[in-house]
Amino acid sequence: MKVTTQLVAWSTLFRATNSITGIFGVFLGSILALGKIPEEEYAIITFFQAISVWSFMCSWNALNDYLDLEIDRLNKPDRPIPSGIISKDSAKKGIFLMMLISVLSISMAGIIASQSELGLTEWFPSLIIWILALLLLVNYESGLSFSMNLKDKGLPGNIVISLSIGIVFPFGAAGVFRPLSEAAWSAFFIGFFYNLSREIIKDIEDMEGDKGRKTYAMKVGPERARILAWILSLLTIISILIPFGIKVFPQFHVIGIIPSFILLLMVKKKLHLGEDFEAQQLLKKSMQLCLIALLGSSIIGF
Repeated sequence: MKVTTQLVAWSTLFRATNSITGIFGVFLGSILALGKIPEEEYAIITFFQAISVWSFMCSWNALNDYLDLEIDRLNKPDRPIPSGIISKDSAKKGIFLMMLISVLSISMAGIIASQSELGLTEWFPSLIIWILALLLLVNYESGLSFSMNLKDKGLPGNIVISLSIGIVFPFGAAGVFRPLSEAAWSAFFIGFFYNLSREIIKDIEDMEGDKGRKTYAMKVGPERARILAWILSLLTIISILIPFGIKVFPQFHVIGIIPSFILLLMVKKKLHLGEDFEAQQLLKKSMQLCLIALLGSSIIGF
């Protein structure tokens, strides 16, 4: 039982299940860029880059809990570190271990790429994106003296999180030597606006527990934050439609995103009623349906 409890606690600390979305994002990015499922060395590179993203996200999630320990003692005492199931020292080792796995995985992807026909130089944008993600992490929250600590600066922190989510798709495309893939960058903007809207709504939900923090919702109040969240939802709709309008995706495949559109339009009513949890869950489900539709469009063929 103790071993099971520890495993559950580590999974909770890393948010390991949620981090699996990073694996999906990398594979989707490569599929969007190629127009098919990656094969041979492309598949191996994509696999290692997916593991790199997953472990990177696990490390970031654990770091968040590590740095928020004192806040979580009051607001989330059942979390693995404040509850004492995982010690602060063990958590620190887990953070470094997951980041090490990420470094080793991206290195393996580079080694495989160097042995391919196109070579390491053509793969290099993948490494640049990985370094960019690391810089985003450092400046979002790290405890380092030179960090910009954007987590405590409201909207800029939400933007950083959303950038780190969206950039997974171009990362997957860069792994298969197509860093400028229009389809992957279209997914970047879609993911960015979806997540930014959702992050703001989640901050509204957490206002009571976030006392002392300078979230956007705390600065401007819940009503103005909800207005911005809805504006961003409208921008999400635009970001979805544009790639179909300019034929990045086949125009007749637009039918596949109708379910995600329906859920997006339902968000406004939930925000108007102050049902913030329901609103951000609708955004989450809408994004999942949209990305699945884009995946299906890519596999079916352009």
